[in-house]
Amino acid sequence: MTIQTECGLELEPYQIIFKPLVTEKNTHFAERNNVYAFKVHSQVNKTEIRQAVEALWNVRVAKVRTQNRKGKPRRTKTGYTNTQDWKKAIVELHQEDRISFF
Repeated sequence: MTIQTECGLELEPYQIIFKPLVTEKNTHFAERNNVYAFKVHSQVNKTEIRQAVEALWNVRVAKVRTQNRKGKPRRTKTGYTNTQDWKKAIVELHQEDRISFF
């Protein structure tokens, strides 16, 4: 299943969702509130993220929220640089659906 983006790209669902963000805070949200966080492609919108999650895990998505995260400054031996900017998606699932990463 290919998803047509607004910016003209044709992406597969696994090209939209890069990886789940498994942290202590996100694990707590997943267990209590059925909310999962993912690192996603920076040019996709909420509708495309919803379609990709539903296609990859066979679940029903209730709500999608996104954040654009700025890169952090890092010191190298030749000076200072920044890590890449990236996009985070927070996906809330229907009450009956769950995603198991492990």
